[in-house]
Amino acid sequence: MLKVGDKVVVIAGSDKGKEGKIIKTLKNEDKVVVEGVHIVKKHQKPTGQNTGGILEIEAPIHISNVMIVDPKTKKRTRIGHDIDKKSNKKVRVTKKSNEKID
Repeated sequence: MLKVGDKVVVIAGSDKGKEGKIIKTLKNEDKVVVEGVHIVKKHQKPTGQNTGGILEIEAPIHISNVMIVDPKTKKRTRIGHDIDKKSNKKVRVTKKSNEKID
């Protein structure tokens, strides 16, 4: 249900309360990568392209630990589905304000 570009808030873990956009989804593992959340240090060996060193990157977190942010109320909410009357296509809507999500 969550897609790349959705604004989410972390609801559990050490980064609880932080907000960010989804950079990447790992569908088979039920995980997402959120920018600025769950930063870990990775030791990179030098290669021809880069100099190496200790990099700080975002690690994946489980999808159950994030919730989408309602664009109208700016609070966390669940996602539902509805049929668009003009185009007869299924669209994502927020449960709190019934606002359409892109």
